[in-house]
Amino acid sequence: MSEIILILGGARSGKSNFTEKIAREAKKIVYIATAEALDDEMRVRIENHKRERPSSWRTIEAPNGLTEPIRQIESDVDLIIIDCLTVYISNQMASFSKKKIFGDISENLDLLIKLNGKVLLVSNEVGMGIVPDNKMARDYRDILGKVNQMVAETAKEVYLMVAGIPMKVKG
Repeated sequence: MSEIILILGGARSGKSNFTEKIAREAKKIVYIATAEALDDEMRVRIENHKRERPSSWRTIEAPNGLTEPIRQIESDVDLIIIDCLTVYISNQMASFSKKKIFGDISENLDLLIKLNGKVLLVSNEVGMGIVPDNKMARDYRDILGKVNQMVAETAKEVYLMVAGIPMKVKG
């Protein structure tokens, strides 16, 4: 049974650095990346992230679905990183209903719990800012907020990153 850890924070709060610090303790790591290079700036970001990751990490690109990549993970993996739910939910909202997204997350949490080792899920905390001025942004905030709650409920530990400092809020 896996140990699920949720790492939340705002943009540039240190989520990825903290996640990678935890990952250094593991030997066999699978990194599930959810971003897509839809423009030149994002393409450069993704390439920089790839270069910064150790070559020993197995990377799976999964912008449109986590279920199959999770099912393909070998039982001897020490640690899985899913970075990040923020982008993944944005990708899902383009094609699926709220109900389908929540069902997908629930199914994937069930799959992740059955794996060995640690599972680090990275996500933005989107509920601390102003109320967005348009329906799509409010829907996104609401759906990601609910997804974060679902993951936090399942997680053994939850951290909130603030200015590079991890604050343990569960576990």
